[in-house]
Amino acid sequence: FMRTLGLYRVAEENLKVMSEEARETLESYAAGVNAFLSRRPGALPPEFALLRYKPERWKPADSIVWGRLMALTLSDNMRHEILRARLAKRVTPQQLNDLYPGGPRRDAPATLADAGLLETIWAALPLDMLGAGASNQWALSGAHSATGKPILANDPHLRFGMPNLWYLARLEAPGLSLAGATVPGVPFFLLGHNGKVAWALTATHSDTQDLFIERIDPADPGRYQTPQGPRPFDTRTETIKVRGEADIALVVRATRHGPVLSDVQTGAREALPKGLPGEGLGAEQVEAMALSFAGLAADDRTAAALYRMNRAGDAAQFMAALKDFHSPQQNVAFADVNGNIGFVSAGRVPVRRGGDGRLPAPGWNGEYDWTGWLAFDALPRAFNPPAGVIVNANNKPAADSSLLGSDWEAGYRARRILDMLAFDQRPTIDANAAMQNDALSMAARDLLPILTGVVANDDRARRAVAMLKSWDGRMDRRKAEPLIFSAWLRELNRALYADELGPLFPDYWDLRPDVVELMLTQRRQWCDDTTTPARETCEARVALALDRALDFIAERHGANPADWRWGDAHQARFSHPIFGRLPLVWRLSDVRLPTDGDAYTVNRGQTIVSDSAEPFAHVHGAGFRAVYDLAELDNSRFMQATGQSGHPLSPYYSNLARRWRDGRTIRIPASPPAGPKEKIAVLTLSPQRR
Repeated sequence: FMRTLGLYRVAEENLKVMSEEARETLESYAAGVNAFLSRRPGALPPEFALLRYKPERWKPADSIVWGRLMALTLSDNMRHEILRARLAKRVTPQQLNDLYPGGPRRDAPATLADAGLLETIWAALPLDMLGAGASNQWALSGAHSATGKPILANDPHLRFGMPNLWYLARLEAPGLSLAGATVPGVPFFLLGHNGKVAWALTATHSDTQDLFIERIDPADPGRYQTPQGPRPFDTRTETIKVRGEADIALVVRATRHGPVLSDVQTGAREALPKGLPGEGLGAEQVEAMALSFAGLAADDRTAAALYRMNRAGDAAQFMAALKDFHSPQQNVAFADVNGNIGFVSAGRVPVRRGGDGRLPAPGWNGEYDWTGWLAFDALPRAFNPPAGVIVNANNKPAADSSLLGSDWEAGYRARRILDMLAFDQRPTIDANAAMQNDALSMAARDLLPILTGVVANDDRARRAVAMLKSWDGRMDRRKAEPLIFSAWLRELNRALYADELGPLFPDYWDLRPDVVELMLTQRRQWCDDTTTPARETCEARVALALDRALDFIAERHGANPADWRWGDAHQARFSHPIFGRLPLVWRLSDVRLPTDGDAYTVNRGQTIVSDSAEPFAHVHGAGFRAVYDLAELDNSRFMQATGQSGHPLSPYYSNLARRWRDGRTIRIPASPPAGPKEKIAVLTLSPQRR
């Protein structure tokens, strides 16, 4: 899949269009890595010994490709398109809209792709990697903060792992002062402040990927149809090295739209389905599917944007730097010491000739082709808004965001943030940090009045309903009610639409409180079980789901509700990608601890409910938190989820985990600690003269 996308080739092309200053930084960083590799005093980290692997010399493109990987991770339209198209083979257009109750829609193409082709692509997608981004951010003007200057808060949410992605750092150099979050391999601060400007990121969830169905020329399978007639596929050969075996030669095809993803699975090209029903194609014609993706653009200059963002002297310079922030599209909030706050949904968004990108589109007629990028000035933005407050939690970035997409978060977290800010109209730095750890679920608040009106089937169910009626909706790890509510919602999703979706149910299954609320109020026909001759009511399905949920909890946590705790099921799971797979060794490398929150709380605790083994494990959330005090930036607060070391035997491997869980923070001062006990080590960098 990765070789077909060609991300490293894209990174090499990006380097050619990079600004001179950014390229010099990338080259200097690579030289530093290579100097360590050639002069290191001891052994490499244990992962290298275990894998019998010697690292190659670092190259500037290695830093850029990290950004291309992140662009892929934070762009999930491809996954949504394929799943929608698969679902459209089983449900009506109205039912499909019920399953995806997002924003306004334009003229979507008919679902033309053959079911076999859709299944081929779905099986090839690295689903654990795609669509794994969410975050919170808010900015307050000085008129709304206790400090009299702006406060900016940010906590990006990504899939958990060990070691943690984010590395806290302070960098002081002539003309440069940076503090915040870096990532290994990239010579820029992704998040932080530079003494003058602070910035924050959330995933926009805009539609920057489209899949195009390509018709193969019946006279020549090496060509595909275009509006100008048949055209040969672009091809290249990728050589995949396999230890102890012969090389694998992978022939990668691409069309004018992009790489052909339907070739990814072994034998997929030979097994492509014949014909396209209803389209008058001959029996010998086949189809393929290609990907257009903003993150594959050869002229992407996002690394140059980060260079300028790190060095911006004020909010105006920072906003100007965002013009080169191309992919992944991000909601960027910022504030400066002069009192300005701002927001831009920075990134490239395709302009489509037709359609809205929700389903794979015909590629042969040009009617759905991309014609360019949405202008930077047309992107959602705000600068010193009259309300003095900017909030985004992956919800729609503007009232009319139809040109960007339709797959927004339901808005539960954004509503809660606004409620807290309205309650505390001039919050302190500490109050803002506390908001990041808030565990009140607005999804639970919305659904509880509907669910607790159920007529329970027995005393056990009546006791559970009574507990939920007196519950405030806080997903407290020490309480039983969050576990009852989550298990009930999990089973209710199954009861409402598993019959309609059939074998596709596990791929769509999630807690989906907005979909459940829609089905229980406005679209109640979903309550009927289509596999039975009787017509079931919503009340009966809600009661059945509760019984099944209580059975599930009792089986795993015992029959006594007094013994139930949300934290027993909802544990943050940080697993090492190598040591975590080894028997017994994983006990040294992996971290697990009970946590508050759920997928809809500000303190986000995302789960994968389709995981039968651990449906409520906390696998995705805020790996980094920051609150920036623009009145005194050295008073800003930070925390990362695990520890600063990547070595399982280091005392700094997981020493921050409980502090992170409990909402504690640290400062990153400009001056080193004065006391000898606080100072661990000093690393002096002495650049060589060229």
